[in-house]
Amino acid sequence: MDRLTLHGFLLRLLASALLVALTWNPTAFSYVHWLASSVPAVGPLQAIAGLLLLGGWGFFAHATWRSLGTFGLLLATGLGAAFVWLLVSWGWIRLEAHGVVGWLADALLAILLAVGVSWSLVERRVTGQVVVDEGDHR
Repeated sequence: MDRLTLHGFLLRLLASALLVALTWNPTAFSYVHWLASSVPAVGPLQAIAGLLLLGGWGFFAHATWRSLGTFGLLLATGLGAAFVWLLVSWGWIRLEAHGVVGWLADALLAILLAVGVSWSLVERRVTGQVVVDEGDHR
């Protein structure tokens, strides 16, 4: 996979959206809600699901941070916040509508993660440079 396609990006977006929504969403059907309803009696299935989600977050967060860097993450977060501000200023959403704001936050986070795991392919296409890690990791 040396180039980014629309199909490839959409698959990354779907994977990141599933990760974000399965972890938390405004409905009562998320890992956070499931875990909160059973604390302190956490079961083995909840532990396995939590560790799988943690692994997914570790992969996506690490790849996003490595691709975008601290400045890129701050810039993308600021852009997302400004977008929400624009929607609020136009009256398209109200901050009192917690469900809408929650889904919007989930969507923006999923987009950020999808862009993050795709960014090195975009950068390679634009600059022609390949980013490789230095050192022998054997």
